Amino acid sequence: MLGLLTLNYKLLQKWAAEPACFQAADFERLKSSGITVFHPAVGFVEHDVYSSSLSDITGWNLFLAKHADQFLRIEKPSDLATVKATGKIGIVIGQQNSAHFRTVEDVDRFYAMGQRVSQLTYRRNRLGGGSTEARDIGLTAFGSQIVERMNALGMAVDVSHCGDQTTLDAVGLSRKPVLVTHSNCRALVPASARCKTDEAIKKMAAKGGVFGVTMVRHFVCSSGPATIENVLNHIDHVVRVAGVEHAGIGTDVDLHGRDSAHAPQKRSDLDGIDYAKKIYDLTEGLIRRKYSDANIELILGGNFQRALQASLAA
Repeated sequence: MLGLLTLNYKLLQKWAAEPACFQAADFERLKSSGITVFHPAVGFVEHDVYSSSLSDITGWNLFLAKHADQFLRIEKPSDLATVKATGKIGIVIGQQNSAHFRTVEDVDRFYAMGQRVSQLTYRRNRLGGGSTEARDIGLTAFGSQIVERMNALGMAVDVSHCGDQTTLDAVGLSRKPVLVTHSNCRALVPASARCKTDEAIKKMAAKGGVFGVTMVRHFVCSSGPATIENVLNHIDHVVRVAGVEHAGIGTDVDLHGRDSAHAPQKRSDLDGIDYAKKIYDLTEGLIRRKYSDANIELILGGNFQRALQASLAA
């Protein structure tokens, strides 16, 4: 529930501005990943988040219109089944910062453009607190209005980057499942405020939400080697705390990984991972850990499909 077509944003912008630059080989690479639906949201944090979000979603719509034979914009619950049946790739348009909602009416505008998921905060904004702040202000009165409007329209609430209190407030207020599209468990990485507490995981699950585990090194492991086994440990933990019906995948990476040859000292990727085949590696790992076929299907997408169907229903 957070998967990027590419972390090369210049290339992504080129695909949007010149859709013909997206070649058949690019599509086949995405298809061969085993991923049926991507939620390729980014977090705009500069001064004019409204304009950046508007431009981002407009670019996606131009790209999807040009490649309608290959992609389908996910707008309603039935689209999730349609994309699987037609062999297309689904795109769930989202944003990782809801600061583009200047007013409650803006939720309607972006919904009309196709946005179906919105993370409430990336850092602290008018809606609430972010995980990187020393003090979390919690969900504000304006944030409550935005959550209520998102519920009414059928736009899923995401709290992945929210601070602890804002997370709990949003889950408590929402009438629909609240998603953690990409995070990890603080019980396993205690120093990371971006990881979620067991309390948050339990309360999210009680509302029907789903937790997407990432494959980003510093969220997966505090130090030392970080492998697929560490990722599986986080899935196991979510299952123990909340039940298998609330565990999912939100890798927060594309098919190449995040590490750059220009900054080799900064490692974000796991050891021994071919990110283009990460879903197959995860599946093999879940088999090794004795998950049933039915539960593996839930973790690989069935749970998020259920939660999205509930969230997108107006």
